[in-house]
Amino acid sequence: MRGLLVTMQSAFAESASNRRAFMFQGAVMIVNDLAWIGFWVVFFHKAGTVRGWNTDQIVLLQAVLTTGGGISLGVFSNARRVGTLVIDGGLDALLGLPAHPLAQLLVRKIEPINLGDAVFGIGLFAVAGHPTPARTLVFMGACSVSMVLFTSFLVLTGSLAFFGGRSDAGELGLSAMMVLSNYPASVFSGFAKLVMYTVVPAAFVATVPAQLIDKFDPKLAAAMLVITVVFAAATIATFNAGLRRYTSGSVWTRA
Repeated sequence: MRGLLVTMQSAFAESASNRRAFMFQGAVMIVNDLAWIGFWVVFFHKAGTVRGWNTDQIVLLQAVLTTGGGISLGVFSNARRVGTLVIDGGLDALLGLPAHPLAQLLVRKIEPINLGDAVFGIGLFAVAGHPTPARTLVFMGACSVSMVLFTSFLVLTGSLAFFGGRSDAGELGLSAMMVLSNYPASVFSGFAKLVMYTVVPAAFVATVPAQLIDKFDPKLAAAMLVITVVFAAATIATFNAGLRRYTSGSVWTRA
């Protein structure tokens, strides 16, 4: 565990070595997020309530998504690169280390621009999420579970490269998650809605956490935890199975 913390500290230090660039990248993402929130505010001002969702609820959804997704893509940024690293032989540098290769992989690279997402999400909740002690605790727990699920899904889809020899699945998985999780699940129907609650668990990344913050439901919270545990277990099992098939690309570099 200490080795992983040292690796993460080194990754932060490397990313922050150029402080001006570090701050600028985060600021760019915050401005982008502000524009997206502006769109939703204008939309609901014109449309009113849409399938049970209003401005306050969409703000909660975006606060959770930008916080949980920002931490996933910012702190554990290699989660989105698993497929590429597998194909390019980029796991070689991890195989001789004492910690599990997946743990080492996830903490070796920081993405400053996505940390801006996380900062924005926390700030959005503090300013417009009507925080109370109870809502803040639910927000923190929901964002943590959302982050684990988001990261697990990215690693799981990326790990398919071990078996298929292509990194496309990881990129497609990220695109699908980002597109679907940005919208309330209730605006979808039929097969698309089923996918959001199962194969691409976008509903549990943003919609369900927002609902829990707005009105806590123990059964819904339990369902979210179960889905997250299932995806995390499937991710670890798939990565380990793939690792046994992994062929070195003779690349010794920092992943």
